[in-house]
Amino acid sequence: MTDQTEMSPDEKLGREIVARTTFEKEAVWLPSLAVHHMNAGQVFIDGKTFTECLIEGPAVMAIMNGTTFDGCNMGVAEDPRTLLLDPRGSMIAGAIGMSNCRFVRCRFVQVAFTGAKEALDELERGLLSARAEAQAKG
Repeated sequence: MTDQTEMSPDEKLGREIVARTTFEKEAVWLPSLAVHHMNAGQVFIDGKTFTECLIEGPAVMAIMNGTTFDGCNMGVAEDPRTLLLDPRGSMIAGAIGMSNCRFVRCRFVQVAFTGAKEALDELERGLLSARAEAQAKG
């Protein structure tokens, strides 16, 4: 006889979220997304596309290989570099890893970013360039 234990609604929702590869025009609470992936045995989030989403923290996102940002509002800060956290060791702990993820015209709220120096440098250039463009217009 096979055990037919039913999944709780929370477990079913978590599995559905982990299985999804696209998110469009919705609010995504990053800590919840990370917990569902951890519960599924995945230490980072991989291969997702977010289009015109609100990505909410509080959270620190570790930018990993293949993750891109296209036309996103990365957050509000007087100095946009305050959104970037420079890791001190050879590994990053306590951050939500995002690998091979694509963010298209998303808005980030209460999210800081960390990762390899090259990724942070590229993000810094984009943030400072966007700020300069906004100041030139206004």
